[in-house]
Amino acid sequence: MKLLDNPIIRSIAGYSLILLGIIGLFLPALQGILLILAGIYVLQHHKIKHTFAKIYHVVRKK
Repeated sequence: MKLLDNPIIRSIAGYSLILLGIIGLFLPALQGILLILAGIYVLQHHKIKHTFAKIYHVVRKK
């Protein structure tokens, strides 16, 4: 996922998913909670990776 390494694209994708999730809470065709959780994951994945960088590198080596 080299595309989501760009912080601007990551922010746009994350906030778009959250916005669609909020809309999905009122429309039966969209899974609102799932889209909100996906948006939060996209926005927080980079932060979590850097917060736990040492553990991340150990896991990636295995």
